[in-house]
Amino acid sequence: LRVIIASATIDAELFRDFFNKKHRKNDADTAVILSVEGRLHPVDVFYLREPCADYVQATVDTCLRIHKKEPRGDILAFLTGQEEVLRAVSLLREHQEADDMNDIQVLPMYGTLPNSDQLKVFFAPPRGVRKIVVATNIAETSITIDGIVYVVDCGFVKLKWFTPESRMDSLVVVPVSRAAAEQRAGRAGRVRSGKVYRLYRDEDWKGLPENTPPEMRRTNLCATILHLKALGIDNVLRFDFPSPPPAKNLHAALETLYALGALDDGGNLTRPIGYALAEMPIDPMMGKMLYVASEMGCTEEILTICAMLQVQSVFSKPVSGQGQIKARIAKRDFEVAEGDLITLLNVYTAFVAEGRTKDFCGRHYLIYRNLKRAYEIRSQLENHVRNKIGLPMISCQGNVETLCRCIVAGFFPNAAYMHHSGDYRSVRGNTELNIHPQSTLYTLKPPKCVVFCELMHTTKLFMKDITVIRDEWLLELAPHYYHNATVKDSND
Repeated sequence: LRVIIASATIDAELFRDFFNKKHRKNDADTAVILSVEGRLHPVDVFYLREPCADYVQATVDTCLRIHKKEPRGDILAFLTGQEEVLRAVSLLREHQEADDMNDIQVLPMYGTLPNSDQLKVFFAPPRGVRKIVVATNIAETSITIDGIVYVVDCGFVKLKWFTPESRMDSLVVVPVSRAAAEQRAGRAGRVRSGKVYRLYRDEDWKGLPENTPPEMRRTNLCATILHLKALGIDNVLRFDFPSPPPAKNLHAALETLYALGALDDGGNLTRPIGYALAEMPIDPMMGKMLYVASEMGCTEEILTICAMLQVQSVFSKPVSGQGQIKARIAKRDFEVAEGDLITLLNVYTAFVAEGRTKDFCGRHYLIYRNLKRAYEIRSQLENHVRNKIGLPMISCQGNVETLCRCIVAGFFPNAAYMHHSGDYRSVRGNTELNIHPQSTLYTLKPPKCVVFCELMHTTKLFMKDITVIRDEWLLELAPHYYHNATVKDSND
């Protein structure tokens, strides 16, 4: 077996040493590093003298300063997420209108941007016009934009991070690694000599981590442990990981898998649930939801929800204010009071009923490529669970309560209640949570009790992909995880 690992930012020495199994000095190496040097023009790097309080505003100010003082050449600015990108684009366009600047073209770039808007960043601007692209880290390695001479690096990135105390994954904004910062800087030297403006001090650069922390050390390990158990590796605590995860993360994952019924008292995979979850190519909580769906008679609908959760947002986010209003109105056609997962089910059902056409997606401000991908994933997943696991395909014929109960059966560890302070709190751990502004429930009367699929940490800790539930379902469907006092205390 020959394993080839390719990456622009990998810690190559770590993987070489891990896979190098020679026992004696004279033995041949079983792992080597092959480096392919890219040809870049010289790039000058500039740092701030003092830290900036608001890196989004500093990004805007730096772009405008470059435009006024530097010779021609396009600008690429890196921010951490869609909200920051849209804010920066809005501020730049305000300056453009106020100062009557006809010689700049401001363009956003992020994953849920409509295809037509994404393509604009690859087109050359009109003669005499400077292009300013404000992007997430999608522009760091995934794409190459011609004409970039100046790069503005905010110094931060959004990563998924697991908190063992709350047993929750959340998206958090953290300082960028030096390897990722160098990758961003490399975008400036593709066509000619370039300049990089880092919105942090030189001494801050020296304190940045060399590489991005490995996912093994910062994400939920439930799926990893399931796969190791299925391979016959019983003592996962002593497994030789390339980057050993924190023991607290391993313990939290084992406890979650035990609560899901995937592991028995001895830490072994259970039959049939444990082996079924290990066979599923999805998150164990989602897998448990799908497994229980066959018992509750809603496999068809839950299969669709699982597929929709595997892709990025299917709702288009136009840049213009008028476009955003129209997209918001179009989204209401699918929204329901039961929450985001049932809303996603409605979107997919309508997409299939209308013949899976681009025209339907365009009229309803939906992203065709993501819905098409969800359709493909659903077909693959259905084939897998039907033939390998033997789950029957049954529809609940629109019984929303059955669907919500089934969602609770899988995501019961992620339950939250409305606290008297006006915020949500996790039922276990009492962590303060908020409904994400893009959620279906954001503008509705806050429900008493919910479960969520993911957390995002920006200004606050936000719940995403939320479903409205009844608190008694937690006691009914997860009595081993919650007891009456827990739910009663959460209602006080």
